Amino acid sequence: MLSSTLPARARAPAYGGAIIGLALVAMPVLLLGWLILYPILAAIVETMFPVGADGARGFSLASYRFFFSDDYSLANLRVTLWTTCVCGLLLVLVGLPIALYLRFSRGRFASYVQALAIFPMFVPSIILSYALIRTIGPNGTVDLVLNALGLPKLPTPYLTPWGPVIGLVWDNLPLTVLMLTAGLGQISNASVEAARDVGAGPLRVLVSIILPRMGNSLLVTLSFAVLGIFSAFTLPYVLGPASPEMMGPFMERTFSDNNDPLNALTQAVISFGFCLVFGLFYVRSIARNRESRR
Repeated sequence: MLSSTLPARARAPAYGGAIIGLALVAMPVLLLGWLILYPILAAIVETMFPVGADGARGFSLASYRFFFSDDYSLANLRVTLWTTCVCGLLLVLVGLPIALYLRFSRGRFASYVQALAIFPMFVPSIILSYALIRTIGPNGTVDLVLNALGLPKLPTPYLTPWGPVIGLVWDNLPLTVLMLTAGLGQISNASVEAARDVGAGPLRVLVSIILPRMGNSLLVTLSFAVLGIFSAFTLPYVLGPASPEMMGPFMERTFSDNNDPLNALTQAVISFGFCLVFGLFYVRSIARNRESRR
């Protein structure tokens, strides 16, 4: 009798823990469904089953056919993808050396470097845009300094595709550095010191010890960067050209200036589709990593 009741008692905490876990995630899941999933599904239904002239809904992909046949829409999509790829690459190239320095350095100077790297996080995007315009824009600080030195003016990146790149890299650098530094924190000093003891140089330690263990951290960092950059609005709107423009300003102009909510929703669904592909790749990679640890 006693032996038959033990398994049930042993399983009771597991069921209780599962119920508590489900209760803890219930509210975030409900908010996710209400604020994110429902608007996405509503937008998909609205664009695939638009209201016709007779007031009835019917299946139609006319708005999608228009987007993928319109040269201006495709140019905006291409510049958005180009900006996202360039910013992601620059964030890794700039953020990884800073994170490596912060991980393996000690002292007051490293604290100053960390403070400077995180400082852009506390600067609003609109203030950053104004500062960049006054610095690298026409007749800005850079032009005034070059003119005072008798040097020719440099072409300004303001109102070119490189303007949003500069602003987005600056704006996303703090989160990139923090996430990469957290990933580097999982690498033990013992493994690095063991590699140095057998004669491995800094480059060999980076390639053979550090980078293979930072796959997930790099993937998470790029995921946040891609999602943030692809959906950016303020910096591309203020610093970027009027044509071609990134998808964020393009959607706003289509909705407000052209008074065309259907095509604006179509642009939003297409943007979500590109982000979803990268998100699924990220989730799949994380799932594989969890399975490999078991």
